[in-house]
Amino acid sequence: MTKSEHPAVRTFLFTDIEGSTRRWEADAEAMRAALAAHDAVLRAAVAARGGEVFKHTGDGVCAAFGSPNDAVYAAVAAQRALELPVRMGIATGEAEERDSDYFGPVLNRAARVMAAGHGGQILLDGASAGLVTNIGLIALGTKRLRDIAAQVEVFQVHADGLADEFPPLKTLDAVVGNLRRPATRLLGRDDDLAGLLTSIREHRLVTLTGVGGVGKTRLAVEVAARSAPQFPDGVWLIEFAAVTDLAAVPEAVAAVLGIVQQPGMTPADSVATALVGRSRLLVFDNCEHVLDAAAVLTESILGRSSSVRILATSREGLGVPDERIWPVTPLGCDGIASTAFDLFIERAHAVAPGLPLRDNSDAVVDICRRLDGIPLALELAASRMQSMTVIELRDRLDDRFRLLVRSGRGNTRHHALRHAVRWSFDLLDENERRTLAVCSVFAGGFDLTAADAVTGIGDEVGTLNLLDALVRKSLVVADRSSSRTRYSMLETIRQYGEEHLEASGEAADARKAHARHFAGLESEVLARWDGPRQRETYAWYADELANLRVAFNWAAAQLDFDTAAAIAVYTAFLGGWIEQHEPARWAESLIDAAKASRHPRLGQLYVAAAECYRTGRLTPAVEYADASAALITDDRYSRSPFGIEPTALGGTYITVGAADRWLELFRDTDTTELNTFNQGSLVMALLTSGRLEEAKVACARLLSCIETTDNPGARAYGLLAYGYVRRIDDAAVAYDTLRRGLSIAIDSGNRMTEAYLLVNLSSMVGTHGDAKDALDFLASAIENFADAGTYSHMVSPLGVLASALDRIGVHDGAAVIIGFAATAFARATFPEVAATETHLRQTLGDDEYARLRRLGENMANSAIAQYALEQIDRARTLT
Repeated sequence: MTKSEHPAVRTFLFTDIEGSTRRWEADAEAMRAALAAHDAVLRAAVAARGGEVFKHTGDGVCAAFGSPNDAVYAAVAAQRALELPVRMGIATGEAEERDSDYFGPVLNRAARVMAAGHGGQILLDGASAGLVTNIGLIALGTKRLRDIAAQVEVFQVHADGLADEFPPLKTLDAVVGNLRRPATRLLGRDDDLAGLLTSIREHRLVTLTGVGGVGKTRLAVEVAARSAPQFPDGVWLIEFAAVTDLAAVPEAVAAVLGIVQQPGMTPADSVATALVGRSRLLVFDNCEHVLDAAAVLTESILGRSSSVRILATSREGLGVPDERIWPVTPLGCDGIASTAFDLFIERAHAVAPGLPLRDNSDAVVDICRRLDGIPLALELAASRMQSMTVIELRDRLDDRFRLLVRSGRGNTRHHALRHAVRWSFDLLDENERRTLAVCSVFAGGFDLTAADAVTGIGDEVGTLNLLDALVRKSLVVADRSSSRTRYSMLETIRQYGEEHLEASGEAADARKAHARHFAGLESEVLARWDGPRQRETYAWYADELANLRVAFNWAAAQLDFDTAAAIAVYTAFLGGWIEQHEPARWAESLIDAAKASRHPRLGQLYVAAAECYRTGRLTPAVEYADASAALITDDRYSRSPFGIEPTALGGTYITVGAADRWLELFRDTDTTELNTFNQGSLVMALLTSGRLEEAKVACARLLSCIETTDNPGARAYGLLAYGYVRRIDDAAVAYDTLRRGLSIAIDSGNRMTEAYLLVNLSSMVGTHGDAKDALDFLASAIENFADAGTYSHMVSPLGVLASALDRIGVHDGAAVIIGFAATAFARATFPEVAATETHLRQTLGDDEYARLRRLGENMANSAIAQYALEQIDRARTLT
C-alpha cells in the first residue's frame, strides 16, 4: 500500500465472528483450525474482487475496495463459503492511506454497521446502498449507531444462499411507535405466533377473531412487537374500545398518528393519504362495535398504500377484500399438561408465591374446564388465590356457573366470561363495586386525582386504597412505567362496570364529574406548561386526549358550553405547539352557539378555530381570525391563554399574504408589555411587512424577553424570530441563535417551532455551517409537517429545498417542487423562493420550466412530500 497525497473515496468491508469467545473457550483447537479456514476464504474473496485486506481485528478482517459493488460481491462470496457465523459491515466514504493503514470517519462507520448485525448478515450504510447496482437490498431503516452522531441508513444484502431473517439490529434506536411490551409472558400461543408472523408478511390485513377475553389483543401485541423490525416507520396500537361514534374511528387513528383532516377529503381519506409511502404496522384493537367504520378506513388505507400492514382484533372479520381471518380459540384445558393449567398456576403464583397448587391439581383442572380455557377468566380466578384455597375457589365456581354447566359447552364461552366477570364483581364490597363502575367513564386510562374527582370521594388516600384493592384483584391495571401511576381496565371489565353504572342511575353524574374535572384542569395545566415542565405537559396531553375527547363531546351534547369551551380552548392551545389540531375542530363546532349567546370565550374559540388554515381551509380561517381580532379590545370577551392572539392569528394572515393585517393586531397593544411570544411575532410581522429597521429595533426588546422567560417554548419561539431577522445582517449570529433555539424546541417538545427553526437553519448553510446539514434540516422539517398534515406550512421547507436544489444543479427537481411551493406564504417568509423561480425559468427555458412546474402544481400533499424526500436523497450523492 502506498501513501496517498489526498483522501480518496473507498469502500470498506469489516467482518467479525459472532460468539468467537465462547467458541475459543469450548474448543480452542477446533476454533484455531476454523479461523485459519475463515481467513483463507476471506482473503480469496477479497482478492477476487480487486480488494485488499489491510488489517486483522481479533477474529475479523478489514478490507478496502475501489467500489461498493466489489465489496458486496466479495462479502456474498465469502458468506456462502464460510462455516462460521460471520457478521459483515460495508461503508463508503473518504479515507486517507497512511503507514499501511486507512484513517477517517468512514472506518468507524463500517465498524459500527458491522457491530449492529448478526452472524451470516451483510449490512451496508446508505452511501454504499445508493451506489450499488444489480444487488438485492432490504431497507432496515435509519438507525442510531454507537459513537456516531448522525443517524445512519442501514440496508441488508439479499442474495441466493444467504439468510434473510435475523433478530433486530443491535442499535441505540428508541422504539418507533407506541407499542408497549406486556408485563407478563404469553403462554400457549406458539403455533398462532408462528402462523401470524408469516401471515403479516404475506397479507396486508390480518384479523384476529374470537370471543371477548380469549386473548386476541394480547396475541396481536406480541405479533406486532416481534414484527417491529420489518416496519421502519413503527408499530402503532390504536384502541377503538373508547370510540363510541362511528364517525370518530378515523379521528382516533389520526390522533395516535398525528394526522389532521385535509380539505376536500373525508377523515378516512386524509388518514389514508398521509400514510402513503410509510412502512407501518397498525394494530386496530376492538373493532367489533365500530365494524363498518373500521372496514371503510381499512379499505381506504390499503387502497392507497402498499407498504402499510393492518393487524385487527374483532369478534368477527371486517369483511374487507383479501382479508386473512385468524380465529383465536380458548386455551387447551384437558389436564395438567394443558396451557390453561400452566396459565392458572403461573398467575396464581404471581399473587400467592409458594402456594402448593399442584397438590390440588384435580381442582385446578376442574376450574380450567369450567372457565372454558378463556385467559381473562383464568386470570380473574387466579387472582383470588390471595384470599382463598383452590378448593374454595372451585366450589364457588360450581355455584356461580351451575346454569352454564347445565346448558352445555357448545356456544357458551362468551357467557362463561360474563359470568366470570360478574362473579368477580360480586365479590367486591360496595365501595369497590361503585369505584369500578364510576371509573368506567374514563377512556384510555386515568390517574388517582381524576379517579378521586369522578368518584366524588374527596380523599385521595381513600381512593388510592380502593384502586389498590381493584388492582390486586386484577380488575384494574396499574402502569408504573412513568413518574405517575396510570390506571386502566380491560375493556370487558370496563363495559361490565359501565352497565352497572347505568343501572345504578349514577351515569349522568359520573359523566358530568368527568367532563368538569378535565375542564377544571385548565389553570393547573397551563401553569405547568408555562415553565420548565412544558414537555411533561405535552406528554399529559397525549395521555389524556381520549378522555378530553369524551369529556368535550359529552359537555357539548349536554349544552354545557362553559365546560366544553374550557376544554376546547386550552387543549387547542396546547395542540397547536405540537401539531395536533383535533381540539381546534372542537372549538369550531361551538362557535355558532357561542356567538348566539355571546359567550365570554367566543374570542378564544375564534382563535382556536382559525387554526384550520393549517390544513388549507383558508377562507373560514380568515373569517375566524378577523372575528377574533375584532373582539380583542372588547372587555365582554376573555383573552386567549397568555394573550396570544397576535401570535396565533399571524399564521392565518401570513399564509394568505396579508402580513400588514398581521401587523395591525398590535395596534392596540402596548409593545412594551408584550410577552415573548407576541414580541417575537411583532418582529416577524415587521420584517415580512417590509419594515426592516423597525424589526431590528424590536429585536432589542425581544432579546430581553428571551433572556428573562423560563418558558422554553417562548424562548425557542423568540430565538426563531430573532434569528429570522438577524440573518439579514449577521449570518453567524443568526445561525448560532437558531441552533440554540432548535435545541430548546427539541428538548421541550415544541414540534411546530422545531420545524420552523429547521427550515431557517437550512436556508443559511450556504453562508454558515456544513452544507450537508441543510438537507438533513429540510428532511426533518418536511417529515414533521407531512406527518402532522400541516401542509400549509410545508411550503416553506419545500421552497427552501427548491432553492438548494437549484444551486447544486438539480434543476428538474427544483422546478417540480417550486410548482407546489411558490405560494404567497413561502415568498413572504423566504425571499430566495422568488429568485429561484426566475433562475429556473432562465436555466430551463420557458416551456420546460412550465411543464415541470405544472407537475408540482398538480401533486397531492403527500405525493410532493415523498417526492421532496427522494430529491433530498438524490442531492446527498451530489454534495
